Order: sequence, then structure tokens, then C-alpha cells
Amino acid sequence: MEINDLTKTIIGSAIEVHRTLGPGLLESTYEACLFYELEQMGLFVERQVELPVKYKNVRVEIGYKIDLLVENQVIIEVKSVKELLLVHMAQIITYLKISNKSKGLLMNFNEAKLIDGVKRISND
Repeated sequence: MEINDLTKTIIGSAIEVHRTLGPGLLESTYEACLFYELEQMGLFVERQVELPVKYKNVRVEIGYKIDLLVENQVIIEVKSVKELLLVHMAQIITYLKISNKSKGLLMNFNEAKLIDGVKRISND
């Protein structure tokens, strides 16, 4: 699947989760339900993928984790916060750089309309 089509599919699945559950729940709930939706669509999805940092040729295992990785291409960072902050954007940009992935989706499920809380991020 082409990466733009993949991100559209992911966003559609996230909207379905949000439509069913609504805002106000824990991030882990949205993450688990989105994982389920994406798997039901036949996509390869990994949850809580460990993300080591390489520092001066040393691999440092410090506990960073990607919420969801879809088709080994798109990183999804799930949030349930009052508003997305620049630090949330910085987090997913850093995850994209560290993992050498090109696309990420930052999703804040604590919105009246999910689409208002979705940010597409590119690592160009």
C-alpha cells in the first residue's frame, strides 16, 4: 500500500475508534482499540515498539517506545491531552529520526472531532 493511502486508512480507523468511544479515556485505551482496528484491516501492526538511541556508536536502551508502528512504515503517537503541544511534535519528529522512518501521525483523541487532533509529520 502506498504510504499516503496507508496514512488515510490509519486516520479512518482512528476516526472509527473515536466515534465509538468518544474523548476522555486513557491513551492506552485508544492505542489498544486502534491496534485492533488496524489488525482487522489486515495490516501488520506492532505495539509498544522499543526504540533505542544510538549515541556515538553506542546503542543506549533507555525505554523509549513507539505506540504503534504500521506496516513498518508509519509511526503513530497516541495522545489524550487537553491540547497538543510543541513537545508532542518534537517527540514524534525525534522518533522518526531515530527510527529512520519517513511518516508519523500524532493523534490526540481528547478532541470533540478527532480530525482536529491529527497531525501528519514527515521526516524529510
